[in-house]
Amino acid sequence: MLQRLKQVRKALGYTQTEFAKYLGITQTSYSMIENGIRPLSDKYVRIICITFNVSEQYLVSGQGEMFISSPHKKELLDLFSQLLPDTQDYLLVMAKELLQMQQRILNFKNPQEDDPDGNDS
Repeated sequence: MLQRLKQVRKALGYTQTEFAKYLGITQTSYSMIENGIRPLSDKYVRIICITFNVSEQYLVSGQGEMFISSPHKKELLDLFSQLLPDTQDYLLVMAKELLQMQQRILNFKNPQEDDPDGNDS
């Protein structure tokens, strides 16, 4: 994760001093984090992701894109992170149902997509 942290900072064009200011810490403290002497706390992971539109999944595990591309996605992730775990579970169920409904609507509007030749069975 520390290598990705450094990559994010460099991709944003910040020095350690500038980046540390956004985290509310000194350059020395930030340098110790980036060099593996001190751990990067969950608090700072959240601050980095929210402030710089960085994908938490990328920062923590290296999966996906470095930055979140959609402002709606960022807003949704911000809101989601504020929900209690049970409410997060409920929101995921509702989102899946919404996706299924969207697919049914799209299939209803474009029935020829089910049969590329446009033939009725």
